[in-house]
Amino acid sequence: MQSTTASTFTKSQRLLNAKDYKAVFDQAEWKVSCKQLLCLASSNQLNTPRLGLVVAKKNVKLAVERNRIKRIIRESFRQHSLPSIDIVVLPRKSITELTNSELHTLINKQWQRLANKANVDAI
Repeated sequence: MQSTTASTFTKSQRLLNAKDYKAVFDQAEWKVSCKQLLCLASSNQLNTPRLGLVVAKKNVKLAVERNRIKRIIRESFRQHSLPSIDIVVLPRKSITELTNSELHTLINKQWQRLANKANVDAI
């Protein structure tokens, strides 16, 4: 059994069921995108940000690549302090061309853009 430290991706930080994902897809308040990623977000009342990943086999063929992408996105998510929002990240086909450090840089920039949009709208 894992200990719950800041370095783990706890259940409270995840979108767990189809209803949670559907809420973000249907009522996305903020969208940030680039060539490699699309991030949809909506506010939540839980006082904690939550993350959902949708890495389609159609876009990322190899399981190794899908797992690498998910691992890096989760790690980056844990390291950022985001407002109370639910986020769904959808990688696009060209994401496989990025190295780990390039992917880290890209996702960090997307978190910043999302946080800025969410904070501007909250004011």
